[in-house]
Amino acid sequence: MIPAFITVRTKSTRLPDKCLLPFGDGNVLEHVIRRAKHFGLEPIVCTTNDPADDRVERIAAREGAKCFRGSVVNKLKRWLDCCDAFRIKAFHTVDADDPFFDAELVQRSFALLGEGYDAVYPTESSKNGAASVGFSLTRDIVSRACALVGEGHDTEMIWHFIEKVNGMRKTALGDSADALRMRLTLDYEEDYWLLVTVQRIVGGNAPRPEVDALFARNPDLHRINWFRNMEWKEGQRKKANG
Repeated sequence: MIPAFITVRTKSTRLPDKCLLPFGDGNVLEHVIRRAKHFGLEPIVCTTNDPADDRVERIAAREGAKCFRGSVVNKLKRWLDCCDAFRIKAFHTVDADDPFFDAELVQRSFALLGEGYDAVYPTESSKNGAASVGFSLTRDIVSRACALVGEGHDTEMIWHFIEKVNGMRKTALGDSADALRMRLTLDYEEDYWLLVTVQRIVGGNAPRPEVDALFARNPDLHRINWFRNMEWKEGQRKKANG
């Protein structure tokens, strides 16, 4: 079973408590945990020691998911400590911001670690807002990246630090030739309304191809929040360069 590190914290400047917003039969975080279980992944909620995230720990307990709490700003250190706490040698990252991740792509990504890679990157479309798949990482590469930064360093943009590791072996999942324009990550109010709309139409556990088919049939659907993508990308760029 693939360990799926559900990275989450309640504090958000753009959309406060977004992981606690209603979604389907629960809230966003509950949905992501349940979706992971539905597709045969092992959800491990990876949150912070901030008291504000006590609520996250309680949700994980209710859902029967493992939970680890660690560094508030150093996401890499949090992942490393989570690996050590549960004796995990490799994992896949699932952001709680991404309620329609593609379990098939997660499995394909994780399998590539078995070919000797230290890190498997998402598809370009996923990185650009489609939010279909995260990173597959070995504990070793996370440990080596952590050794290059101070314990209290902000490592939100994890690839910026992982790529500094000498001799890292990486690859990336490729996009299909007909990758659709869509933004299915949760950062803004418009994102939330689109995601809720998708959930109501196809259901929370719809395989990702069904979600993609919805956008293929309704080519204007992405316009609900696509205008936010430039603002989001700029924010990502500033974080990486900060």
